[in-house]
Amino acid sequence: MERVLRDRTAAVIFLGPALVIYVCILLIPIGWSIGYTFFSGSPISGFTFAGFQNYATLVQDRRFWDAFWFSTRYAIFVTGGQIGLGLALALFYHFYLKRSSALIRTLVFFPVVLPTVAVAAIFQKLFAIAPQYGVVNAVFDLIGLHSLVQPWLGRGQTAFWVLVIMDVWRAMGFYAVILYAGLIEIPAETIEAARLDGASGWALAQLVILPLLMPITISALIFSLNGTLKVFDSVVALTGGGPGNATTPLTLYMYRAAFTNNAYGYGSTIAVMLTLYCLIVSLLAYRFARRDV
Repeated sequence: MERVLRDRTAAVIFLGPALVIYVCILLIPIGWSIGYTFFSGSPISGFTFAGFQNYATLVQDRRFWDAFWFSTRYAIFVTGGQIGLGLALALFYHFYLKRSSALIRTLVFFPVVLPTVAVAAIFQKLFAIAPQYGVVNAVFDLIGLHSLVQPWLGRGQTAFWVLVIMDVWRAMGFYAVILYAGLIEIPAETIEAARLDGASGWALAQLVILPLLMPITISALIFSLNGTLKVFDSVVALTGGGPGNATTPLTLYMYRAAFTNNAYGYGSTIAVMLTLYCLIVSLLAYRFARRDV
């Protein structure tokens, strides 16, 4: 095997097709998108060279910064919920349910495989106010909390929290499985030794389990942050970016700029900035991992 790996011809034969596909599908489109940022127009109207005008427009674009702030808040709260609840579920599976956790793990994981449109339809019904109350408003009305009965998806602040709840609920089972896989890899002897030394409950989790689980937690954190910063389908399916532009993330703003307003250059500029943002966040998380893991 070692001799095969040292053979350059064999390496080209095995890696060549994959590299060609990688370059054609990923690197060329990225370069093409970066090139578009220096032009204005569309394939229909034609392109004209604009230099750095798209970048200058973006810096002064209030809607871009609103979308940027929404994406950042959304990523912080959803990632915190996904990782936090996923970790709690993983600990519950491993230390309380143990071998009988298979059914519960399957049920909690089930929303992950549901189509986003189906999940959004469920939450639209749950938080509906017309033509009849959804479950949430019906419960508040039943127990006398009439002040909390409201159009949850018709107001920017409440629509944001419904989005957060929906995506945390939908993905926490996925991160629970990832973190559970890391938990079962921790040697039982290590945990037993800590218990013999007097560690139990929160002390055991804080001083032994969480430090040993940190590498997989950091990986899950990076994965979740990148996914939430690039959220698109959940927003489109549940709120459509509304009310107004209150729940419009960078991805949806980019889509509208490029394909609704036919400003391919400006849409590509937003895409490049989003890519850089995700890259910076990932690098910061990676540096944190290298320092503390």
